[in-house]
Amino acid sequence: MQRAPHHRSRSRRGLAAAVAAGALTVSLLGGNSADARADTSPDPDLVARMATTLSLPSPPGGANNVKVLVFHASAGDEAPYTDAGIAAIEKIGLSGPAAGRFTTVATADAEVFTNGKRLGSFNAVVFLTGGGDVLDPEQEAGLEAYMEAGGGFLGIHDAARTEPYSDWFTGLVGARPAASSPAAVQRATVETGDRIHPATRNLPLEWKRPDRWLNWTKNPSGDVHTVARVRESTYRPGASANGWDHPVSWCRDYDGGRSFYTAMGGTEDSFAESDFRDHLRGALAWTNRTSQADCKATITSNYTAVRVTRPNKPGKNDQIGEPHGLVTAPDGRVFSIGRGGADSSVPVVTDWNDPNIGRGRGEIHVYDPKTGKVSLAGALDVFGNKGGGDELVKVEEGLLGIELDPDFASNGWIYLHYTPHAKIDRDKRMATRQVSRFTLDPATGRLDTASEKVLLGWPVQINSCCHAGGGMAWDSKGNLYIATGDNNSSGFSGGYSGNNPQPNYKGVAFADARRTAGNTNNLNGKILRIHPEDDGAYTLPDGNLFTGEEPDEGGGKTRGEIYVMGVRNPARISVDPATDTLYAGWVGPDAGAPSTTWGPAKYDTFAAITKAGNHGWPYCMGNNQPYRDRNLPDPAKPLGWYDCEAPKNESPHNDGLVKLPPVTANTIWYSPQGGGVDYPRDANGVPSYKVEDQKQLLPWLKGGGQATMNGPVYRYDAASDSTAKWPAYWDGKWFVGDFYDDTQPRHAVLTDPRTVGKGGLPTHAESLKKIIPVGADGIRNLMDWKFAPDGSLYVLDYGRGFFTSDSKSALWRVSYKGGGATPAAEDLVGKAAAQ
Repeated sequence: MQRAPHHRSRSRRGLAAAVAAGALTVSLLGGNSADARADTSPDPDLVARMATTLSLPSPPGGANNVKVLVFHASAGDEAPYTDAGIAAIEKIGLSGPAAGRFTTVATADAEVFTNGKRLGSFNAVVFLTGGGDVLDPEQEAGLEAYMEAGGGFLGIHDAARTEPYSDWFTGLVGARPAASSPAAVQRATVETGDRIHPATRNLPLEWKRPDRWLNWTKNPSGDVHTVARVRESTYRPGASANGWDHPVSWCRDYDGGRSFYTAMGGTEDSFAESDFRDHLRGALAWTNRTSQADCKATITSNYTAVRVTRPNKPGKNDQIGEPHGLVTAPDGRVFSIGRGGADSSVPVVTDWNDPNIGRGRGEIHVYDPKTGKVSLAGALDVFGNKGGGDELVKVEEGLLGIELDPDFASNGWIYLHYTPHAKIDRDKRMATRQVSRFTLDPATGRLDTASEKVLLGWPVQINSCCHAGGGMAWDSKGNLYIATGDNNSSGFSGGYSGNNPQPNYKGVAFADARRTAGNTNNLNGKILRIHPEDDGAYTLPDGNLFTGEEPDEGGGKTRGEIYVMGVRNPARISVDPATDTLYAGWVGPDAGAPSTTWGPAKYDTFAAITKAGNHGWPYCMGNNQPYRDRNLPDPAKPLGWYDCEAPKNESPHNDGLVKLPPVTANTIWYSPQGGGVDYPRDANGVPSYKVEDQKQLLPWLKGGGQATMNGPVYRYDAASDSTAKWPAYWDGKWFVGDFYDDTQPRHAVLTDPRTVGKGGLPTHAESLKKIIPVGADGIRNLMDWKFAPDGSLYVLDYGRGFFTSDSKSALWRVSYKGGGATPAAEDLVGKAAAQ
């Protein structure tokens, strides 16, 4: 290795003037360079002249023998970690697989950037600088010409303080440190969100390490591809904290070359860490062209969201019904359903004496991306059009869910989850909810309603709204999951546990979810799992929560179809095709704040489910936070706290088991107080429920008006030649969202395989709000989202009202246009000759 002396090897033009003006001090401390001095980026003509003068090969560096330049000049004292950093990079270059080895040359002499022959011999340049203005215009122009020729750049820690007045260099490093970044070394947790990039794929999901953590004047996420973030809740970030999205390592294809920056490495000891060296090894592999990587995957401008359906014609649902779910077919067609609400101009029958009470039209529309056209595949008469209003007027029944048979391409079978109008009992105000199989006629593209085979039906009360659920999904074994709501009123409990036994209509309680979600003998408030058979019947797979043959403890019974009990309103569920893990989300009750008397505020919930279980409602929510019991004769007075480890259903409306399975903690929960709210607990395990005591375990979540909309787990298809597919970065990430687009989740999250399904928190979250656009002209009211076979994402926007379709009701398509990994295969070291 060649090493220049560790001091500045030449005089700097203008340095004295910079010191006199105080600019040097600003550059060393950080801050917004644009506010300190005008942009000193090289003039484009100068860059062009330098490119001609330098005559750099494209790409720079050897095709087989790799050289890496470590530049370590500083405008003041050399960075204290310089020697350790050079030694670590040298060791990385001498170790590991032969294909990844390289020669390290270290220098503080900036003239290297005006020496074409020397500069062109390096595959990558590392800035191990201590900050400040270290390049004159010609030298910076040389560096710019090097990048334009396809060079690689790696900046470490204080490199972000270098060339503070150059906008071009700001773009190269990606962000500038805030002047008030904490100076102390602190131990913190790094979330490694990119499990594909060689710089992070071998690192722990949650990487605990000490360093000096920089804050940013502007968050670069969305303009760069962030591969790792630091979790601010694990250290003291100071007054200029960036919040939950605090990038520490990122990359981008920049000006023809490749740029990687890591804010880590601010201490000498960092370079002795094996994991940090592995981080640098992967970053160098990409920048020096010995490995490809995708550094475009989370850059906002690489995604395009297009509305693919037009507004309905007045008085008609010719494009889309009241959006309530979608599914994609193997041939790329998108089937979307309308729950039953009509255009607002259509009269709604709300008189129970009228035979047409609540009659609606559940519609199945089909969008064909090959033609760009929408057709109506069929419609069902449903109970589901009672309109809006108070609890005894509105309704959430109707056409609730759709799935295509795994062999749909050959048999044309479609499964619909709906409430037929023909089966309502107006006297008792009861209805039947059912899952039926229909056949789509391939010749006409229409649903053959005469082909209906009812697989499963169960009673629901329709005197009082709400919570019908509706989502369905398949696993790899051909089992069909069916999500059902608790069929319970949102009122009569102050917004806490839905456990009021008092109100009823003709003997059927409609505010006591212990009758439904907490009842082992009732199919409401559950996720069912059945195996449909070809004859239209179904069998029960092994591993459900009950066999259906449990002893009648306490006079109760069980239903063998139940896979998950204790859910409130699971509108959307999905199954990861790679692992068969079930993902679900459900809406919580309405309490805006916790109560020391009744329990937690509303928790909207997401759960990754790996086995049958009880997820708590109406006894416990979140991470096993209990509610207070209430009972007759005065349900306004509290009884004891529920026991999440051994809950009992002592409702007078329970016809199932009294002793219930223990409650499984959920994965994600959020309320108006924030995400993953937790409290200290007393000796009996009861939380304090005092806002001043709360701790937010998931700070990326903020609540308010909220309604979960669970999404898919993305699986990347390397064999697909689609130019619209989302990149491999998203593989294995779980998409969680909310109906509302303000401060609510619209994120892709990572879970730890060791704790998933056991209440383990997500290890990382990535906002999707710039990719799946929010706002008045964007996707404001997310109702469902699914990936198509071509890897693009389809999203349903409900519209801007309730129980109707309107001009904003729409199907959108979000596709990726960033292209493949870089560098190009022919530019990889050692690969060009082999091709």
